[in-house]
Amino acid sequence: MPVVTARPIVLTAAERHRLKEAAYGHRTEYRDRVRARIVLLAARSRSNARIAVEAGVHVDTVRTWRGRFADLGLCGLLDRQRTGRPPVFTPLQAAQVKALACQLPAETGAPLSRWSCPELAREAMSRGIAASVSASTVRRWLDQAIKPWQHRSWIFITDPDFRPKAARVLDLYAHTWDSEPLGADEYVISADEKTSIHARCRCHPTLAPGQARAMRVNHTYGRGEALAYLAAYDVHRAKVSGRTEPRTGIDPFMNLVAQVMNQEPYASAKRVFWIVDNGSSHRGQKAAARLSAAYPNAVMVHTPVHASWLNQVEIYFSVVQRKVVSPNDFIDLAQVGDRLRAFEDRYNATAQPFQWRFTTSDLDGLLARLDRHTADHQEESSTALTA
Repeated sequence: MPVVTARPIVLTAAERHRLKEAAYGHRTEYRDRVRARIVLLAARSRSNARIAVEAGVHVDTVRTWRGRFADLGLCGLLDRQRTGRPPVFTPLQAAQVKALACQLPAETGAPLSRWSCPELAREAMSRGIAASVSASTVRRWLDQAIKPWQHRSWIFITDPDFRPKAARVLDLYAHTWDSEPLGADEYVISADEKTSIHARCRCHPTLAPGQARAMRVNHTYGRGEALAYLAAYDVHRAKVSGRTEPRTGIDPFMNLVAQVMNQEPYASAKRVFWIVDNGSSHRGQKAAARLSAAYPNAVMVHTPVHASWLNQVEIYFSVVQRKVVSPNDFIDLAQVGDRLRAFEDRYNATAQPFQWRFTTSDLDGLLARLDRHTADHQEESSTALTA
């Protein structure tokens, strides 16, 4: 019976370096690490049996990878291509389903507001794109890059002075007004109202969370009255001054202004800038004149129309919504007011200014993107009308 001798392995310096990186690299896959170790040990003239023991594999495995390296070098350590099962669908079919997912259902005549994978699969079969296709196959084709079942809302800019109004607000956040830095006795207040906070008394007590159990809030409740929460947030000092009112309006807002402006350091400040949106309580030049008439050192600054997201107090209101109002379980409005005031004290004790990073440069970039989007939309509309 002939004796099978092990294939001799001779490595170049470059091959040895590559193999050592693979054999001892922390990010190397296990199979590649084993193959590299087999070749390195074979280069030391070790027998296949001894390599099998040291590498912890079968001797046939050693013989396979030793032989492939002897024939093909480093390329021999790669997996060979396998034919596998022939594809069921063509690339054209996958592309057609992706194109369908990028259309609004109404444009195709489907009575849907948005596509789901099962709906896309049914539509593809009804159009003859494929005789049979599953929702999971459609989901794999979309590959998380196209998600027609999701949607985001947005709004066109309608304020002709959007850029200068927004820039003034952003400059104040950056301690600047009319290209001049704010002084130590000048302050920036962000103010607004959070409306319709209801007192909903749950019909059964709320259960505290426990091990492997979330907090449980009874779905049925008795609806009580509602109040409005008005808040003034000092942007650079991270201090909140708030009050509750039965409803919103000019008088409730001016009550908030009086509460802030009659206390220090605002009463003796050189200027106090009040950033507000265009709500009816503080809209237009009449509101600005009313504020300056009551407090000569107060300056009202309006955000652009439909741009309340520029008002930092909205961030504070989102904190209140998460930490105080939800879940809504209050006996009466008095308890709501007490909870809001207690939260103010708790917040003011530890709060830090919001890390506002949206600058005028970001604003210009946003407006440029919206201009391009509007131009593309108008071009598509004109093309559709002439087609």
